[in-house]
Amino acid sequence: MNDENRQVRVPRQQNWGKIVLIVLAAVAVVLVIANCMTVIPEGFIGVKYNLGKIRNSSLQPGAHFSLPFIETIEKVDVREHVYETYQPAYTKDTQTVESIYVKVNYVYATAQIDSLIRTVGVNNVESTLIVPNLNSILKNTIGKYKAEELIQNRSIAQELVEDELRDALTPYGVNITAVNLADIDFEDSFEQTIRDKVAAEQEALRVKNETAAKEEEARQTVIAAQAEADSKKLKADADAYAISVIQAELSKSPEYIELQKIEKWNGEFPTVMGTTVNPFVTLAPSDPSGGAE
Repeated sequence: MNDENRQVRVPRQQNWGKIVLIVLAAVAVVLVIANCMTVIPEGFIGVKYNLGKIRNSSLQPGAHFSLPFIETIEKVDVREHVYETYQPAYTKDTQTVESIYVKVNYVYATAQIDSLIRTVGVNNVESTLIVPNLNSILKNTIGKYKAEELIQNRSIAQELVEDELRDALTPYGVNITAVNLADIDFEDSFEQTIRDKVAAEQEALRVKNETAAKEEEARQTVIAAQAEADSKKLKADADAYAISVIQAELSKSPEYIELQKIEKWNGEFPTVMGTTVNPFVTLAPSDPSGGAE
């Protein structure tokens, strides 16, 4: 019985060994296949290397296969990048700018990725290209302005920095999309001087506006007085003209005044006649005979 049991156990152990080998081989195949496939997400492109040399630098998003141990695929983020830094500088009138908060937006030119990788390296763009060029351009640009001019012309200075940085980095395959001088921080003493000056200018403007308002009010008063005087003069001239016309008519026809009396009479006799004869009543001559027939 013991010999039979031994004969049965040996084949079973051999079968389990084969199964383990098959499973291990399958896992190895899956791992190799998985290692040969690279998925590139949206916003990235793939760069395929063949034994260290760039074979294809424009693999689009999706699944891509490479030969194991021979080819590799690296993902390059072609979305917009933002580099932020604080830089000191000096103005033309030697005022100290303690820090300028600068934001640089940039993207890689996909058509020049292979050249960028060979000459600089994607991971070295900021340290090798952006930082040294930005520092030099920023200091030169700020040095063209006096402190107050810089405050007034910050947008112009920002455009100059952006244009020069773009010109410097475009040949490498790095496109500058925007540069923002987000904040310019001067020394506290200078900032206080600027605040005092602004306050003085605002006060001067307020006084000027008040003076202008008073002058305008006085001008309007003069205009109103002149208008009233002109109106009175016109009325006086009209009255004088009317009088002259009446006098002319009287000189031509003494009966004119009688006509004026009749036109102005309201039809009522006065209650007290006085000693004068009513001009509107003609008395009939008295009868000498005393009314007797």
